[in-house]
Amino acid sequence: MKHRCLLVCIALGWALVSPACFAADAPKIEPDIVYGHKDGLALTFDMVRPEKPTGAAILFLQSGGWYSTWRDPQAMVPVCIPFLQKGLTVLIVRHGSAPKYNIPEAVADVRLCVRFIHLNAKKLELDADRLGVLGASAGGHLTLVLATTGDDGNPAAKDEVLKQSSKIAAGVALCPPTDLREWVTNPPDAIRKLAILKPPLTFDVTKAPDYSPVLHAAATSAPVLLVHGDKDELVPIEHSQKMAAAFEKEKAVHKLLTIEGAGHSFNAQHNAIIAPEMINWFVIHLAEKK
Repeated sequence: MKHRCLLVCIALGWALVSPACFAADAPKIEPDIVYGHKDGLALTFDMVRPEKPTGAAILFLQSGGWYSTWRDPQAMVPVCIPFLQKGLTVLIVRHGSAPKYNIPEAVADVRLCVRFIHLNAKKLELDADRLGVLGASAGGHLTLVLATTGDDGNPAAKDEVLKQSSKIAAGVALCPPTDLREWVTNPPDAIRKLAILKPPLTFDVTKAPDYSPVLHAAATSAPVLLVHGDKDELVPIEHSQKMAAAFEKEKAVHKLLTIEGAGHSFNAQHNAIIAPEMINWFVIHLAEKK
């Protein structure tokens, strides 16, 4: 699951990249920016800047199965180029990874990252009101959590970061789990068979609703593009369909893009459909307010 999700996003990057792109100057990469600490370890993201930044940024959540491992940011450039071409900065975000850390802890990390960016937006040369988030599978789940549960921060917090907003401006979630209640109590066979998913899904079952985005859709949710294959046996498309229905009920801005014949990954033909939709979603919803 974790490797498949990364390949999905890399393939989406390649789908819009022409060979000429690689002949140009390489994008500027600022690696390993520390946004927090956990158990004595640094939580980091890599920042990839376009030649002509607009101030808007995409947080690419490097998460599959809620595992988040380090990779050379150079290897992620194909994912970034379509965004860079639109003037969008890309932040490759890592969270505390399973098997050591579970889903609530991963959620806390990505929220912390958003707050850190709000606090340091001027120094990072970013517009905190124009942050988009992209993720596939577990990364899609985390994207939806951020989109549906953003807050203004805690003014009474001693840590300046925790006083900041966790709100985002737009999200794209590919094949995302949206309801974890059954997954933490009586997982379906497809989930139960993947032993690697047991650690991240092991947490207080009474907290499962808190991490089920389908229960938190609101009119104030960030605009979200849902992308799902109708043959996905690992995370059935019903997850996105129910999420879309919840957004519709609340009159929240959203779109569900169904990819016919796709499972929990996408091929070149699927990517040719998905990539333009994804880029367009961010261009529209991260446009500078006039």
